[in-house]
Amino acid sequence: MRLILFDCDGTLVDSQNIIVSTMHAAFAMHGIAAPSRDAVLAIVGLSLEQAIATLLGDQADRAAEVAVSYREQFQSRRQDGVLEPLYPGAREVVTALASRDDTLLGIVTGKSRRGVDAVLGGHGLLDCFVTIQTADDAPSKPHPAMVLQALSATGADAAHTVVIGDTTYDMMMARSAGTGAVGVSWGYHAPQTLPEAGAEIVLTRFDDLPPWLERRWAASEIAA
Repeated sequence: MRLILFDCDGTLVDSQNIIVSTMHAAFAMHGIAAPSRDAVLAIVGLSLEQAIATLLGDQADRAAEVAVSYREQFQSRRQDGVLEPLYPGAREVVTALASRDDTLLGIVTGKSRRGVDAVLGGHGLLDCFVTIQTADDAPSKPHPAMVLQALSATGADAAHTVVIGDTTYDMMMARSAGTGAVGVSWGYHAPQTLPEAGAEIVLTRFDDLPPWLERRWAASEIAA
């Protein structure tokens, strides 16, 4: 059985506007100067408290309290009907892959389970994923725990598993877990940094993923 593990923010959904605006609001609530947009996007993928601690620098000891405000602000925006849009092609590719008998899909994300349920449920895609690994249950990326837990939950083999993500954290996590690593160019880390972190390829369009996977699977079968 093949397992494809997707990151969420920056890979499946374009969450940059809500993340940046929410982070700025949370910092303002504590009288702390807001980090730049680029600084906020650079930490997407880390678990929330680690991300905020990185942004706070020498005030990192305030990360927990700022994280509480971030969650409150994020939920307020969600209640106001804000839903991060899917990237072009994401829905079609995910549903097509999920319909295959030889393939399982999963999520490995720095979001909370509540956040994943809200965004993927809002787009009607939650049932496409048989395993969802979040920051609630594992150390922050690039630690490989989320991938290893997904392998254990599905019974899949690392050699037949690929992680799809937009950050160096995703690529490093995949390599540490012994799986394949595919980068995407439309997310939050510069595409040229992804091969250095372990990406086998960096895709520029979502619909390039299925044919690339077919070629990879065919090559692995020949090698076996």
